[in-house]
Amino acid sequence: MKKVARGFTLIELMIVVAIIGILVAIAIPAYHYYTIRAQVSEGLTLADGYKTAVADYYAEYGAMPSSSSTAGGAGVVQVTGITSGKYTSKIAVGPGGSITITYAGPQVNATIYNLTLALNPGLDQNYDVIWICGLSSTPSGVTLASGAAGSTSLGSQFLPASCHS
Repeated sequence: MKKVARGFTLIELMIVVAIIGILVAIAIPAYHYYTIRAQVSEGLTLADGYKTAVADYYAEYGAMPSSSSTAGGAGVVQVTGITSGKYTSKIAVGPGGSITITYAGPQVNATIYNLTLALNPGLDQNYDVIWICGLSSTPSGVTLASGAAGSTSLGSQFLPASCHS
């Protein structure tokens, strides 16, 4: 009587393991960048309150603030709320109303530790505040606010699409 072969040969199993290894080698770096971009988005979410406060300050005084505090004052925008998170250590308003997000929170990835993302205000033809994120260029018809010079040290591969040049 003939024996019926059951199961896989060693060669077939080795081919499957090799294919899985190749897929993992491609997926791990992609997942690494994905997690860092998710951490960067936390800072952008926390900065929403700052963006609103700076735009309100400009609407009221006709000039951009030079810094921020919880009390406010002359040239200082009053900002209350959360300023840090798991990945973000600090959000601050600088000269010309630029907002700088620093990524040095307790759970931030070491690749972006202590790097920054800047949100610079610009004014359109109707004097509405338009935010220019990270490495993106200033849109046509928008003028960068006087003195706004926040700088971004995060690499473009970690920035959301809206922050690319």
